[in-house]
Amino acid sequence: MKQIRDEMAAFLKQEDIQKLVGKLAAQIENDYEGREIIFICPLRGSIHLTADLMRRISLPQQVDFVFVRSTEKGGAISMQKDISINITGKDVIIVEEIIDTGRTLSYLKDRLLASKPASLKIVTLLDKPARRELPIRADYIGKTIEDRYVVGYGMDSDEKGRNYSEIYVLKN
Repeated sequence: MKQIRDEMAAFLKQEDIQKLVGKLAAQIENDYEGREIIFICPLRGSIHLTADLMRRISLPQQVDFVFVRSTEKGGAISMQKDISINITGKDVIIVEEIIDTGRTLSYLKDRLLASKPASLKIVTLLDKPARRELPIRADYIGKTIEDRYVVGYGMDSDEKGRNYSEIYVLKN
C-alpha cells in the first residue's frame, strides 16, 4: 500500500528530531529547576513531542490534554476538550509540534491564562513564522523552518502520516 511519504522528501531524520527534543528538554529543565511542570498537549499532533519531552525531563510533572479546532480556514476556533486539572498558580507549558498561523495556539494561550497559572510558556519543535497570522511566539523553539508543508512526528495530511518517526516535506 502506498504511503504519503512515498511522494515526499526526507526533511528531519529521527536522530535529528531527538537532538532537537534533547536541546528543548535541557532548556526547560534548566529554567524550571526544582519546580513542577504541567504540560498541556493539544491533540492530536503534539502527542509525540509531549511524550518525548516528558521522558527526557526528570523534574516533577503532570500532563493534560486539550482538543482545539478551527472550523475552517480562517474560521471560528472552538474548544472540543478542555483541561481537566487545576492550573491556577502552576507552571504550565503548552507543547506544540509546529506553530503555523498561530490562531489556535493564541486561542489556547488566552484560555489557559484565564485560569491564572503562575507561568505559561510555549515549546514547539518547528516554528513556521512565514505563515503567522497572529503575533505569537514560542519560548522554546527546536527549529525555525521556511513555509513548507511537513508530515510526520505528529503532523499530518488529512490525518495520514502522524505516525512517521521522521518528518517529510513535499517534493519540489
